[in-house]
Amino acid sequence: MLSRNLSQFSLIAVALFVGTPSDARAADIVINVSGISEARGSIGCALFPDGRGFPMDNSGATALWLPADPKGVSCRYANLPDGTYAVSVSHDLNGNRRTDTNFLGIPTEAWGVSNNARPTMRAPRFDEAAFKVVGGQSVTIDVRLAK
Repeated sequence: MLSRNLSQFSLIAVALFVGTPSDARAADIVINVSGISEARGSIGCALFPDGRGFPMDNSGATALWLPADPKGVSCRYANLPDGTYAVSVSHDLNGNRRTDTNFLGIPTEAWGVSNNARPTMRAPRFDEAAFKVVGGQSVTIDVRLAK
């Protein structure tokens, strides 16, 4: 009886140690932002799990806001499932938590997206900025801001 209880205890302990399959596949995404011109304002990173709203409408994204630092800023997203993601980044100088634009829709604050996609005459598409997280492996993306 004691030996059977010990073996049941051992199986439970092993199961707790190994964890669930979803835990094993969680990854971190780190966004390293460079090209920050001044320490004024905030750097906003928005992680998009699909193309809805990308790159300007953060309502479908997970947004992080950190103080601007010309030495660089890192936004970290933890325990994410495998999938395809894209990131947009903005240097918000006036505290309204968005990338301001002029009357033509052209950004007046510095911005960037993953893969540093910068097409001319239009905003980047999700597929141009997308990257994959596979097998729970963490990903580091470097985004350079520019106007």
